[in-house]
Amino acid sequence: MKLPIPYGHQHIDDDDIQAVVETLRSDFLTQGPKVREFEKAFAEYCGARYAVAVANGTAALHLSTLAMEAGPGQKVITTPITFAASANCVRYCGGEVLFADIDPATYLIDLNQVESILQKEKNVTGVIPVDFAGYPVNLEDLKALAQKFNLWIIEDACHSPGAYFIDSKGEKIFCGAGKYADISVFSFHPVKHIATGEGGMAVTNSEKLYNAISLLRTHGITKDPNQITENHGGWSNEMIRLGFNYRLSDIQAALGISQLKKLEDNINRRQKLAQRYIDAFKTLPIKTPAAASTVRHAYHLFVIETDRRKELYEYLKARQIMTQVHYGPVHLHPYYRNLGWKEGDFPAAENYYKRCLSLPLYHSLTDEQQEYVIESVTEFFKKG
Repeated sequence: MKLPIPYGHQHIDDDDIQAVVETLRSDFLTQGPKVREFEKAFAEYCGARYAVAVANGTAALHLSTLAMEAGPGQKVITTPITFAASANCVRYCGGEVLFADIDPATYLIDLNQVESILQKEKNVTGVIPVDFAGYPVNLEDLKALAQKFNLWIIEDACHSPGAYFIDSKGEKIFCGAGKYADISVFSFHPVKHIATGEGGMAVTNSEKLYNAISLLRTHGITKDPNQITENHGGWSNEMIRLGFNYRLSDIQAALGISQLKKLEDNINRRQKLAQRYIDAFKTLPIKTPAAASTVRHAYHLFVIETDRRKELYEYLKARQIMTQVHYGPVHLHPYYRNLGWKEGDFPAAENYYKRCLSLPLYHSLTDEQQEYVIESVTEFFKKG
């Protein structure tokens, strides 16, 4: 059995390697046809019209927030239990971040808390829900709030490609489908379902937003003759908006295309591993993840809760089992404390943080490795 066991890990097979090698031998390493091919395949998988490949998930969030024209004087709501980028993207644009506490059962943003904020705060223009650990937010319910208060929605789906919830009409709404969110963003970091080294995607059904994100991705420069003011010939281009170099390379896109073909197998494997954990831990004094019958959980993470989090972390580390904590509440990072947030602002999120621990979960985790994790966790609690 291979040790140590990380909490998450990419799986690269011969098909992935061959796809990259073929691109390395092609005419394009970047700004070539593989990027568009990846975008088209990913949009089709989500059931959306458009997708824009970018450098990473943070870039996708940043460009999406810019495309929604968030800026100074505007407020955007997100959850404190997420990676900092879900909030930082608003700050990049000069906007103000508001946090809504989590539902302790699902760890998702609490829509009742969101509504409470909207009833009190002025100048709230958007909300960024996070499909935490792979559990999809009910965007139908959030959309009802958004319409009532005239908000846009950017779904942070970095944990949840392939996840879905069933809406009131009985339809499976896949993360990124665009039926209820304006834009959805994904990440292709190595610990995610699809690994391209670094990489991300913004997905939308709006042609206007697609064009805006595409422009901002490449310095804000266009060659479109309908947009440039002076056309001197086929080489002409103009920067019509302040943009960024947030492109994805063809090398990464080739890897993404290959990885996307195996996404369903990846998710199915994660679900089997997650169920094995749940069954094994039923008699232990720990809380395992919720999973309603109306959702498909993508299980990016398998998070447990225990009052003995630090002890368990150290015990497993000594046995070469690498766990992780996802995440320290964003509002308690020094940067956000300096903006006025403090302990006690979001009790559910803070209580979750004191108890949470992510166990190893990735689709190449072997049955033998998982059994070793289960035996180790069980032994820890039996020892008292």
